[in-house]
Amino acid sequence: MDKVIVIRYGEIFLKGKNRGFFEKLLINNIEKKVKKYDCKFSRSRGRYEISEYKLSQESDIVRDLQTVFGIKSVSIAQKIKSDIDIMTDVILSKMPKTGSFRINTHRADKTFPFTSPQISAIVGEKVLENNSSLTVDLHNPDIEVQIDVREGGHTYVFTDIVECAGGMPVGSAGKGLLLLSGGIDSPVSGYMMAKRGLSLDAIHFFSYPYTSLQAKEKVIELAKIISEFCGSINLVVVPFTKIQETIHEKCSPDFMITIVRRFMMRIAERVAIFRDCGCLVNGESLGQVASQTLQSITVTNDVIKKLPVFRPAIGMDKQEIIDISRKIGTYDTSVLPYEDCCTVFMPDSPVTKPTIQRAEIEEAKIGDIEALIEDALDNLEIVKIEI
Repeated sequence: MDKVIVIRYGEIFLKGKNRGFFEKLLINNIEKKVKKYDCKFSRSRGRYEISEYKLSQESDIVRDLQTVFGIKSVSIAQKIKSDIDIMTDVILSKMPKTGSFRINTHRADKTFPFTSPQISAIVGEKVLENNSSLTVDLHNPDIEVQIDVREGGHTYVFTDIVECAGGMPVGSAGKGLLLLSGGIDSPVSGYMMAKRGLSLDAIHFFSYPYTSLQAKEKVIELAKIISEFCGSINLVVVPFTKIQETIHEKCSPDFMITIVRRFMMRIAERVAIFRDCGCLVNGESLGQVASQTLQSITVTNDVIKKLPVFRPAIGMDKQEIIDISRKIGTYDTSVLPYEDCCTVFMPDSPVTKPTIQRAEIEEAKIGDIEALIEDALDNLEIVKIEI
């Protein structure tokens, strides 16, 4: 009898003939996550398991597995021979002296001579024979025991199911470039797209000395936090000071944010294409601020020519975004008082209903837009965030 951590996946079951591709990615992601532990990882049909680990590391392993997209749930289980008497002995060892219980059985091994309901009934009866102080309660038991009869002659017995991140394995949907600010929304958007299988690089626009070095370190820390879910990230830091100073000098104040956003999107698309990213990801939520009205999004999106822009938070309110940021651990870092470049030269009354024609008129005042973009791209910095 061995103590193991059983790993179950979810949506991958729906992938039919392509399931092998998704499983291979999930296995690779799990192995990366647990490589720091002294343990054994193995697989069987529909289940993976971690065994031969130090008991002192058990909770840490479970916590790390909870951050692997593609895993639906895990359980700490006893792995035993598929035998009714052995099942009974193990379950008796888990039972309290008094109280109620329920047994649920899943039989994947159809060669086992009893059906799932029969196994539950037989084992339950044997438990009652050995302890008359226990009772069966199918609706609200004090303890619920799970029996999972697998192919190959072994069975898992456990009581707790720990819910995990779910979603699809990171890398199964390609790679995207996340526009990562120092705020609450963009890390959440990166998390949500990684949950759908997208691996991530990130881009940050840095306006030193108007924004501090602490602001840059804050963004690096946010990238580290979301890398726990999406794997290693290349964070591209773009010097943005000269561009913002030029916009501030030559464009109408109410259009500054709109023009700044158009420059960001142009640069982000070029970086994404160079880094083999198939999309851009940002944290826009419709109507949250002036740059996120329908008209503003239309005008900033106008400069994107080749790639889709994913906005997973577009229909969410602020509290929903905050709740996810707390869940994934980015909130406390996001609210540190180090502002990003979007706050530099902030106008009192930014335009909320810009037009493409007016934006192009404002940009014509700048002159050589291409030179500004090329200068920024020539001086960017890449910070590697390794898991």
